[in-house]
Amino acid sequence: MSWLLLIGAVSCEVAGTLSLRMAALGDKRWYAAVTAGYLAALGLLAATLTTGMGIGIAYGIWAALGVALTALASRALFREALTPTMLVGIALIILGVLAIELGAAH
Repeated sequence: MSWLLLIGAVSCEVAGTLSLRMAALGDKRWYAAVTAGYLAALGLLAATLTTGMGIGIAYGIWAALGVALTALASRALFREALTPTMLVGIALIILGVLAIELGAAH
């Protein structure tokens, strides 16, 4: 259950961040989606913690996946740059999250 809540938190955070981009482009109505996305993300992150997942793991995964998914989605939706260096960074984020998860198992 904790992983489903965490996936929901990441999804809402990415949606809120992408909505922020839309609002910054001039359509201020998107700020409602920004607020809803971030509130839902924080609520789901808090719910994740109540299931017993450690904050270091939950927040680390939430933040890392949020960065990686936002970069990929902004490339697809807004045609923002996604350079080879950025792709290496995303790969390192994935490896870092894996290391955190494996380290927590001990």
